[in-house]
Amino acid sequence: MITEGLPEYSRSQLALRNGQDKPQVWVAYKSFIYDVSNSRLWKKGMHYEHWAGQDLTEELKDAPHSDSVFSRFQVIGILKV
Repeated sequence: MITEGLPEYSRSQLALRNGQDKPQVWVAYKSFIYDVSNSRLWKKGMHYEHWAGQDLTEELKDAPHSDSVFSRFQVIGILKV
């Protein structure tokens, strides 16, 4: 994964990419921001009880899948802390 030169986004910038306010659907996981806009599972900015536009790192500790699901999506930025 190439992360050098990726733009940084704040939590408020991420929150606008929730599939409601802007057409992009982004989620953050372990400091990386992924574009999940083209995933049928994230239509309308929601995937089961998870909402787009936020950091899902803590929520996904109990997920029934591993973090390898993120390998399907493009990393488009880094979440500012």
